[in-house]
Amino acid sequence: MAKSDGKPQSDGISPERISEAEHAVMEVIWDRGTATAAEVCEAVCEKRDWSLATVKTLLSRLVQKQAIATRPDGRRFIYTPMIERVDYVGGESRRLVDRLFGGKAASLVAHLAETEALSDDDLSEIEDILKELKR
Repeated sequence: MAKSDGKPQSDGISPERISEAEHAVMEVIWDRGTATAAEVCEAVCEKRDWSLATVKTLLSRLVQKQAIATRPDGRRFIYTPMIERVDYVGGESRRLVDRLFGGKAASLVAHLAETEALSDDDLSEIEDILKELKR
């Protein structure tokens, strides 16, 4: 599934589903472009009460799922995303709409509006997006 050239894939193919904890690690790697385990830990360990060993376990799982690539750099490893953030978000969004709203994005927006989960600013932004898409 992942490309062997070490560059993120942007062909819409997603890796095996990743957990919420793995997603937190991915966010660090996406933000930085590349990261070591220590750099990921610096960004998330204190907030989540994780150890470096926890981060290394999550990184190993992400490598197995082909979400990230790894290369040695002396005694450490450098991790690089194999999927683009936009592709991952797109896939997860589609799965959410399919699973909870029968594949209809309008049903999701209606649900959010009906449950008052959307602010006036959110509604204005959605209107602007829809106007732009109709052009």
